[in-house]
Amino acid sequence: MKAQNPVAVLICGAGASGLTLAVDLARRGVAFRIIEKMDQPFAGSRGKGIQPRTQEVFADLGVLDRVVAAGGIYPSMREYRADGTWIEKDMAERHDPTPAEPYQIALMVPQFLTERVLRERLAELGHRVEFGTELVGFEQDEKGVTARLVGPDGEETLTARYLVGADGGRSFVRRTLGVEFPGKTLGVRAIVADVALTGLGRDAWHQFNDGDMQRMVAICPLAGTDLFQLQAPIPPEGEADLSAKALEGMILDRTGRSDIRVHSVAWASAYAMNARLAECYRVGRAFLVGDAAHIHPPTGGQGLNTSVQDAWNLGWKLAAVLHGAPDGLLDTYEAERRPVAEAMLGLATGLLDAMKRGMTRRGRETRQLDIGYPESPLALDPSGRPGILLAGDRAPDAPLRGAAGLSRRLFDLFSGPHWTLIGFEAERDIIAPRGGLHIHRVGPGQELEDEDGHLHAAYGLAPGEWVLVRPDGYVAAIVSMQDVALLESFLAEVGVAGARSGDLKS
Repeated sequence: MKAQNPVAVLICGAGASGLTLAVDLARRGVAFRIIEKMDQPFAGSRGKGIQPRTQEVFADLGVLDRVVAAGGIYPSMREYRADGTWIEKDMAERHDPTPAEPYQIALMVPQFLTERVLRERLAELGHRVEFGTELVGFEQDEKGVTARLVGPDGEETLTARYLVGADGGRSFVRRTLGVEFPGKTLGVRAIVADVALTGLGRDAWHQFNDGDMQRMVAICPLAGTDLFQLQAPIPPEGEADLSAKALEGMILDRTGRSDIRVHSVAWASAYAMNARLAECYRVGRAFLVGDAAHIHPPTGGQGLNTSVQDAWNLGWKLAAVLHGAPDGLLDTYEAERRPVAEAMLGLATGLLDAMKRGMTRRGRETRQLDIGYPESPLALDPSGRPGILLAGDRAPDAPLRGAAGLSRRLFDLFSGPHWTLIGFEAERDIIAPRGGLHIHRVGPGQELEDEDGHLHAAYGLAPGEWVLVRPDGYVAAIVSMQDVALLESFLAEVGVAGARSGDLKS
């Protein structure tokens, strides 16, 4: 058994959450390895919905345009009646972009394409996934984690400061840690399959027998591919035949349509729907993200999105602690993300119940733009000020005009691994510049101007107030000049002290 050089973080699992964390750590210069026990990348479409908040995450990571180009938008849903007629409706409310919320419509991108884009971004940053490498055991102490890996070159031991389990609903990391995974089975077993078929157009999401949990069939054209995704409930017991012939026969039996022919199956899975939430997200130096921490029914398109946002929340905190911030910062990961998952499970199961009644329309809550952390220890509220935007809220976008005459966006200022401090009509900087913090002033004669008033409308700042935005795009604090000492103390606690030292690769 050979020993490898230590790393700061070992990521177990290369799905969407593991890849998001890897990209974020890579751009922060953190030494890590990301392993995946499968020999090849995941080949299915399973998590195909990319919600607006996740689009903001992907924009920050530099991959949104590629993700959009890889997929498309959801078509309208065509519900077929027993007499062969149909009605069409949108799956979700459609809203136009606004200055504060530039992404409003969920994208359809098959999961294997989303993960491909993330792997390509990871490669640009000089890293790759180690496929065919499995975590088979680990121990931890106050200094780090000692992991045993089995890969193409045999068994090895690896030491890491931290371990992240991004290894799915049957997580080896979670089970080894002894973390309970309570919840319930929801009484629905279903198949999902990516198939090549003829007989249906690609201009609609075709749904038959809506609300009938024995005979329902949904067939959706998969954007970015020539395939369709087939979804259907199946009996709770018995072997599921996922061959092209069997799937074609099921469609004929449930729809009476002999013209729909299934020619091949690219990927298929049978699964029982569950709603489960890990009792905790952290045990010592080990963390759970994504499906390792929460599983749910696919209704509402929440799972992959919640998983990506788990990783986005954890990444900057790991980097900050590796740089020297107090270890307690990592406890805020569970404090912030577990309540989000708990609410998501309630939303997804509620939408499943609605689907059983033939109600499939999705509202604003599925877009995840209103997720926030108002009760977080990282929500600094020194004055208890009322306002339209408070500490813990998502930081809105807004168009600005630069002093050089070009248009800018707040999201441009936020993009990257740093914190951002923005003063509204402030006469001077509130604190001195330092590494890891970008400081900007907005107002007449300043670096940037809120010429159309969109920043003021979204943030409600008074002249002389400053808004501090976290690396993951949430408001940490809104402060004024009398809060300088409190602001300095807060920044020191999150690893953004006035004088930087150390190395993120430590």
